[in-house]
Amino acid sequence: MSKKARDIVEKFYQSEFFKDDTTLKDFLHPEVELSWYGTTGFRKLDLDGIAEIGKQLNDSFDSLRVEVEKVITKNDDVAIHFTYHVRTIENPDEEMPYAHFIAIWELKEDKLCKGVQISQLGEEIEKSPWAK
Repeated sequence: MSKKARDIVEKFYQSEFFKDDTTLKDFLHPEVELSWYGTTGFRKLDLDGIAEIGKQLNDSFDSLRVEVEKVITKNDDVAIHFTYHVRTIENPDEEMPYAHFIAIWELKEDKLCKGVQISQLGEEIEKSPWAK
């Protein structure tokens, strides 16, 4: 299932889940649990908590684009390294990195079920750490 699991995780982060709650339900298991270690501290999120974060993103930014750096799979487990780039409502002409993330997901019934995510505020990076 690793190819399918990889596709599910990548498609979730590339989706506009922050604009549409139904997209969350398409990708996230009803029992989803995300442990997020971020710059503001630790948060434990369920489906409603993730939906609230999505709403905050939608309200705060003119656009949000993901740049996937690397994806690694093992059975139903997927690790993804990515950066969100945003355009603010105040300055829609300039795109800037918002945050860098590493997330590890365990899938259940072809949906993201248990995850751990670590994030750091964004900064410009000249070259991907994965570039050859």
